[in-house]
Amino acid sequence: MKPQDFANTTPRFVVEEYFAGKTKAWGIFEDRFGNLRRDFIVEITGTWDGKILTLDEDFTYSDGEKDRRIWTIVKKDEHTYEGRAADVVGIATGLAYGKALNWRYDLNLKVGDGTWRVAFNDWMFLADKDTLINRARVSKFGIEIGEVTLFFRKEPAAAQRTGALEPWAGQGVAAAQ
Repeated sequence: MKPQDFANTTPRFVVEEYFAGKTKAWGIFEDRFGNLRRDFIVEITGTWDGKILTLDEDFTYSDGEKDRRIWTIVKKDEHTYEGRAADVVGIATGLAYGKALNWRYDLNLKVGDGTWRVAFNDWMFLADKDTLINRARVSKFGIEIGEVTLFFRKEPAAAQRTGALEPWAGQGVAAAQ
């Protein structure tokens, strides 16, 4: 599958538009045998200054662990994105066409007391203006070790402007399970 295969699909996924403001995601990580290893929620605040998209991601895992990643993403042209984060090795690259984005990067992943360098091959698909589906294959040395599945939901613009309660208020990690 190539990003260009989705050139004529809708709705069009414009990364900097979708992630501007507040977004919430619910995700799971399954190992290569299909066993659920972790589940988590991500609260995302995105800002777009016309050149750089900054994504501030706060992760809460079902075991209580918390993590944070801050992405800085540059739109290079109509279809191409490049991103950086503290735990990303080098530069993440993305190609967006139609409703799809293919995002690839290497990540220093905390595993127990150590760190593994793994490769992510993310495919994101915009289902409607507020809903994004993400499947990421994770590999080490070219061997798939697992898969991450995420569902993103954009907070309604009115709630962002007024500070009204989020539609998911009160939902903790247990509610997402």
